[in-house]
Order: sequence, then structure tokens, then C-alpha cells
Amino acid sequence: MTAAVPRRLWLIGCGNIGGAMLSRWIESGVVRGDAVDVVNRHDRDLSDGVRQARSLPDGPPPDAVMLAMKPQQLDEIVAAYGERIRQAPILISILAGVEEATLAGRFPGPAIIRAMPNLPVALGKGVVALYADGAPQSARDAAAALMAPLGLVEWTADEAMFGAVGTLEGCGPAFLFRFIDALAKAGEALGVPADQAARLALATVDGAASMASGSDVTPATLADRVASPGGSTRQGLNVLDRDDALVRLMTETLQAAERRGREMAAAAKR
Repeated sequence: MTAAVPRRLWLIGCGNIGGAMLSRWIESGVVRGDAVDVVNRHDRDLSDGVRQARSLPDGPPPDAVMLAMKPQQLDEIVAAYGERIRQAPILISILAGVEEATLAGRFPGPAIIRAMPNLPVALGKGVVALYADGAPQSARDAAAALMAPLGLVEWTADEAMFGAVGTLEGCGPAFLFRFIDALAKAGEALGVPADQAARLALATVDGAASMASGSDVTPATLADRVASPGGSTRQGLNVLDRDDALVRLMTETLQAAERRGREMAAAAKR
């Protein structure tokens, strides 16, 4: 049986990620704009039909509420809307670092689903990590069906792993954007004009990502296939591979991001 997708939504906050999710939901037809109410401090450019206000609408609760404001605003939202939010059957949170127990303490009643999307959800090519311990299967299925148009949906088995997965896929696009920029700047250092280097770097990464996602071998194997023994690509790979330089750099990068996530989780508990 196909899971019932939540159709009537309240979004508490709608920044870059929340707006990307909402845009894709409406574009894919999984949600209608006139079935969504957004509470924002300031109006944003949202899809046609979406209602924006400074407070929740009157009437019965929606099928699901999604918390998409800044994590540090949690207690402010509880004070303003906690009683109304508790009446909803499903509460989805994309608040980085705010654990399920913290949410359950603030909003007893709804089935709680933690979600960590990344920005390419706007294109339907994102990743959404999901975690829920106390939610019934019906709520888990409904949340997964709602997230399906956004891209790859992955459940995590425990909350500690959810933090790690969220760091990898949630922060990953920013790190890849930085890599693309660095690749372009390295091309400039070889004398390639800046605008051309930027175009070449972006197209190279786009094509390589498409090739990797459609391949039946690992990216590491693909890299070795590109590199002829003693050739120029192999010489460049030798720099990246020396003492696992690139792996160590990315490990340090993810560890720093995950550490900050744990700090935010601790702050939300207080």
C-alpha cells in the first residue's frame, strides 16, 4: 500500500533549505501551494498560492508541521506556537543538532521525524537523511513519501549516526562548491582566463559526477582508469594521494563540522 503523503503543511521558518524543499514539493505535485502556510519573520519569494504570515493560521492542525527556522529559535517557537504544533500528527524537524529527545520534550504528542536535506533538493537531486525512534511506521512512511521527490532518501539506524550522515550530505555541497572554486583557481594559476577556468571546472565536475553515479565501479577505480601509468593525470593524483593528503583533509573538514553539530545539540538541551 502506498503511504499517504502529508498534503496540508505548516512550515515554521522557510529559509534557503526549507524554501528549496517547498519549491520542489510544489513543482513535483506532491504538495499544492494553497495547502501550505509559512510562518516567517519576513516575507520571502515563495511559490504561488503559499500563504505567509507572522503567526499560524486559525483552524484545525495540518497533516504535518516542519520546523525549518534557526535552531537557536526553538524555545521562542515553543513559547509562541507550542500548543498548536503539539496537535499535529507529524512533526518534521530539519534543525541541525536538535535531537529527538529535545524535540519530544518541547512538543509531546506528534510523531517526530528528524530530516537532514541538502541544497540540491531544489532540483530533485538532493539527499535527505531521516531518523525516527519513537514514530510509528505510518508516520515514517508518510515522511519518506513526502521526501521522495527531493532525491535520495536514506534512513539512519541511530541518532549518533544521523549526525554523521547529516554532516556528510548536508555540509557536503558547500565543500564541493569550494572544491570547484579551487579547481578553477588552480586553472587560473596555469594561465587559463578566470571566466574560462570557472566554466571548465564546473563542467568537469558535473560530467565526472554523472559518470560516477552511473558507473558500476567506485570513484577510486574510475580515477585510476583515467590515469595512465607515468602520465600527467597520474602525477597529479600522486600529489592528492601522498600520505592520504586529500582523505586527511576531508576527514578533518567533516570532523570540524560534526563537532559543531554536537555543540549545537548540547546548547539545545539547555
